[in-house]
Amino acid sequence: MIKFEHSVFALPFALTGALLAWRDSGFQSEGLFTRILWIVVAMVGARSAAMAFNRILDSDIDSRNPRTRSRHLPAGLLSRAFAWGFVGAATLLFLLAARMLNPLCLKLAPVALAVVFFYSFTKRFTSLSHLVLGFALGIAPAAAWIAMRGSLDPRILWLTAAVTFWTAGFDIIYACQDYEFDRREQLFSLPKRFGIGGALWIARLFHVAMIACLLALVVSLQLGALALAGVAAVVALLLYEHRLVRADDLSRVDAAFFTVNGYVSVLFFLFWAGDIFLSRRGI
Repeated sequence: MIKFEHSVFALPFALTGALLAWRDSGFQSEGLFTRILWIVVAMVGARSAAMAFNRILDSDIDSRNPRTRSRHLPAGLLSRAFAWGFVGAATLLFLLAARMLNPLCLKLAPVALAVVFFYSFTKRFTSLSHLVLGFALGIAPAAAWIAMRGSLDPRILWLTAAVTFWTAGFDIIYACQDYEFDRREQLFSLPKRFGIGGALWIARLFHVAMIACLLALVVSLQLGALALAGVAAVVALLLYEHRLVRADDLSRVDAAFFTVNGYVSVLFFLFWAGDIFLSRRGI
């Protein structure tokens, strides 16, 4: 029901936020690996709870959609009771991780859960559901900063905005597959509102906004050449992603959604982590 490997979308950005906070602290190493471990646990717990909740809430809709009717709940492979138990266990894991990080993380944990759970309702009343999903992932690097420093630096919100626009863009591409289904079921999405061609242009604009936010973060945190090279790598991958999908040919949506975006997040993390570690060595 929940694939751990899909955490690759948000986890590298959360770890980047953690490393940027570590850099901002002057590379204080006390408890570093323990905090990063609990950040990973919190990410996996929150995402797993949110995805399971989404599967429960959408199970009836999924059962009517040819693309999703084989998922575990509509196909009867798992019970709703099991899914609710999974949500509860993942939520407790997230709250435990927040408690182990610092008091502010624990205080903000219910807010984070409210954001990630709220997304599941949005397709029922707003075409901006893609941006809500983006924000649900985008809070991860800011949360990781708080986990490392015990406070929020407004500069990291550039990364929150970047992840928000990136996720919203690729979610629009993925939602194009359900254009006819959304029209029939009266669900809300940008492809339904503007058509597939118009929605793909909006996705491109969101990805341009992502790059602008990353460049603003490079400037505000005074990052180096390797970080800029990471932004360039992201640009190249996003250009390739948008070449894979056309309004009249959605056959390669899965490659654009899963494969390319997996590379985006991982390569971004590797370049930016490299820049951070080089700056620690004074190179």
